[in-house]
Amino acid sequence: MKRERLGRLWAALLMGAATAAWACAGPGSGAQSIAGPGCVRPAGDHGVAAAMREIYRARGTVPLWSRNGAPTAQAREVLRRLEHADRYGLRSRDYAARSLERLAAALESGQPGARARAARTARFDVSLTAQTLQFIADLHYGRVDPRKAGFHLAARREPFDLAAAVERLATASDVTPVIESVEPQFYHYRLLEQALQRYLALARQPGLTELPRPNRPLELGSRYAGVPALRRLLAALGDLASADANASGPARIDAALVAAVRRFQSRHGLKPDGIVGRATYAALVTPMAYRVRQIDLTLERWRWLPVFRTPPIIVNIPEFRLFAFRTTADRKASILQMDVIVGKAYPLTRTPVFTADMRYIIFRPYWDIPHDIMKREMLAHIRDDPRYLAEQHLQIVRGDSDAAQPLPASPQNVEALAAGLLRLRQEPGPQNALGLIKFIFPNAHDVYLHSTPAHQLFGQARRAFSHGCIRVSDPVALAALVLRGTPGNWTPEKIAAAMSGAKTFRVTLARPVRVMILYGTVLATESGQVLFFEDLYAEDRRLAALLGLKPLP
Repeated sequence: MKRERLGRLWAALLMGAATAAWACAGPGSGAQSIAGPGCVRPAGDHGVAAAMREIYRARGTVPLWSRNGAPTAQAREVLRRLEHADRYGLRSRDYAARSLERLAAALESGQPGARARAARTARFDVSLTAQTLQFIADLHYGRVDPRKAGFHLAARREPFDLAAAVERLATASDVTPVIESVEPQFYHYRLLEQALQRYLALARQPGLTELPRPNRPLELGSRYAGVPALRRLLAALGDLASADANASGPARIDAALVAAVRRFQSRHGLKPDGIVGRATYAALVTPMAYRVRQIDLTLERWRWLPVFRTPPIIVNIPEFRLFAFRTTADRKASILQMDVIVGKAYPLTRTPVFTADMRYIIFRPYWDIPHDIMKREMLAHIRDDPRYLAEQHLQIVRGDSDAAQPLPASPQNVEALAAGLLRLRQEPGPQNALGLIKFIFPNAHDVYLHSTPAHQLFGQARRAFSHGCIRVSDPVALAALVLRGTPGNWTPEKIAAAMSGAKTFRVTLARPVRVMILYGTVLATESGQVLFFEDLYAEDRRLAALLGLKPLP
């Protein structure tokens, strides 16, 4: 009877603690705002509360994380992972790691009293389950709804059993593969997570990025009192060979340092001239805590992405780079890469983050000029200069068809254009702002990929020049890839001929291609290099605020 009463007591305590854990979620109910652990955070619940109910309804009186009144080895290992959540780009305080440690210590103290022991066991069990569920959900889905960050990404819908994942953790001989299985299965996500460990270690090195401000740009032969500190920093980052890091002699910039500065500049989206000017100096003295945060925020964004079911095209806006996959594996050998030009950093011209399916290509396209661009940038010229339309190869037309006939630039037609009753287009040809080919993936933003006559702009390191659309540097290679399997034997030669031909026409792709316009300010490469990019549209700052992160000093 005594054992039966204790069983009923345990069951009541367990279900009561579980009920409290899933009921406590509400505004401001993070782990820091509750008396003890066990509350699940309300943002992005992703079925955490339902998983709590499922686990404890199935277990009855059997605890998940303790045996014979003591935490299991798995409980101890999961606690260590929660304590070091920063290694995953997360925060340990979001999972009440310290409070859980105190509960574990109390459980191990073996204080007398069956009722007290049962209460401690129940509270520890449910609290660890609640925080582990949230930890797993955060790793799998991310902590923020991307739509709140202004990113137009569809919600992930692939099946994921949170309860089963936590139960696997509670019985695993090694929790590492279980945790890895719930994270995004992208190779470059894993590379970035590995890079995070390096940068966390670098952030613990005192004074690493403290360099004296030079009086003038530093180039080969320049005297600089900060040469030893610069060598130390570039060696720690892997841009300077360790043998050169300890070079002695006058405090001058030597050839080895110039080469190391070039490598640093290439990794940070700067002109690789080997000169430490204002922008390069600012990048060199950026604290490692900022670099860690860039990695954390980019890992968060990659968790929002669905599994690749077909080979996608990815554009990373801050990198000014396009990646066209030949397979669903994100390995360099199977990816066509090229430089791109994206939207200016002004609010009305930024390239949006979204996904859509590319369905067709237009050779020798017209540029249908958006009404707001026409009014803002062209209407005054049209009114003031009768020659402007002809000089810019522009036409006033009625209706949406490419076959529409040009109308004369009479005062009445110009005013109808201003009122939106007529539209303005640019004729096809080498002078057309869209170049000679346009890649269409229908979307609400009216954004697409296209070539450009302004090839010289690809020589710039910071390529934010468009009204929002994306200009590609190698349109023939991209067209050859997306037209694979499309009737017509679309060789690079045939594509080039169509671009230089005399007519405008459309080719529908044999299979739609998923296009993903994304935003990440850091990339870990297969070679081991870590590339950092300017936060072009201040999206890192926006996401940090959504996550409740304090501004870095």
